[in-house]
Amino acid sequence: MEDIRKEVDILHQIDHPHIIHLYEVYETRLEVILVLELVSGGELFDYISEKDHLSEEEASTFIKQILDGVEHLHSQNIAHLDLKPENIMLLNKNSTSIKLIDFGLAQIIGPNADVRAMMGTAEFVAPEIVSYEPLSSATDMWSIGVITYILLSGASPFLGDEQQETYENITSVSYQFDEEYFSSTSDLAKDFIKKLFVKNTRKRGTVQSCLQHPWIKPKEKTQQDIRRTSTINIEHLKAFLARRRWKQSLKIVSLCNRLSRSAQLRKSRSLDLLSNGSKNTLEEEDEEEFSSLEEDTDHNSDN
Repeated sequence: MEDIRKEVDILHQIDHPHIIHLYEVYETRLEVILVLELVSGGELFDYISEKDHLSEEEASTFIKQILDGVEHLHSQNIAHLDLKPENIMLLNKNSTSIKLIDFGLAQIIGPNADVRAMMGTAEFVAPEIVSYEPLSSATDMWSIGVITYILLSGASPFLGDEQQETYENITSVSYQFDEEYFSSTSDLAKDFIKKLFVKNTRKRGTVQSCLQHPWIKPKEKTQQDIRRTSTINIEHLKAFLARRRWKQSLKIVSLCNRLSRSAQLRKSRSLDLLSNGSKNTLEEEDEEEFSSLEEDTDHNSDN
C-alpha cells in the first residue's frame, strides 16, 4: 500500500502532454483502483518496427518528446528510474505523440537526498544503480542513452550473455558503435549518445543540455541535412524486439511453473500443518513463499 500511495502521489504532481494522466483513485477494502488516461497506440518501438524506413530526423522527434516529458519530471524533483521501450507508448493508433507510463519505481529525489536502490531492468540501469550509489535525475539520462542506442541500431549497448556480464559492461562503460549496426548512423547521433554514457553523473548530459544538442535541435542547415539523410536500422530493430518477446515469454512460462509448484507445495504443507493444528505457522510460510516469489519477479523483470 505504501508503494501504491507513493506512485499515486507522484502521478498527482505530474501534468504534461507526454506523461500518462491520472484521473481518479478509488480504494476498497481489498483494492486500489487507478483511473488512468487511455493510451491505446501500443509501444513506440513496435510502431517504428512496422515502418519500411525511418530517418534520424523522425527518430530524434520521438527522443525529443521523451526528453520533454522527463524535463517536466526533473523540474518536480521526480526521477522515473524505469525508462525502457515498454514504458514508452503512443497515445493512439493515429497519433505519433508519445506517453511515458509506469511510475511504480519513480522516486522524489531532492537536491540533498541520498536515495540508493537496486531497481529497474538490467540492460537499462545506470552505473550508480549497479554500484549502489546515490540516484539522481542523471540516472534517467543514462537510460535515455540506452533507448536511443537501441532505437538507432537494434542492438543493446551493454547486454551480456549473463546478468553479471551486463552489470560489468555498465560499470566499465564498455560499449561500441559496431559497423554492422551503425553503418548508416550519423556522427551527430553518436555524439548525442556519448554525452549520456558517462559514468560520472555530474558530467553526464542533463535533460536541458540534451534538448539543446544539435541532433535534437539542429543549429545549422548541414545538421538538418545529416539527420534527414541518415536512417535507423529497422531490420535489426525488428530482430531486437523479436528476441525480447521470446525472452519475456520464457520468463512468463518459468514464473507460472514456479507458482504452480509453490501452490502444490503449500497445499501439501497445509494438510500436514492443519492436521497438527499449526494454522499460524502455515500463514507465515505462505507469506514468506509469496514474498520470495515477488522479490524474484521484481529483480528479474526483463533482465
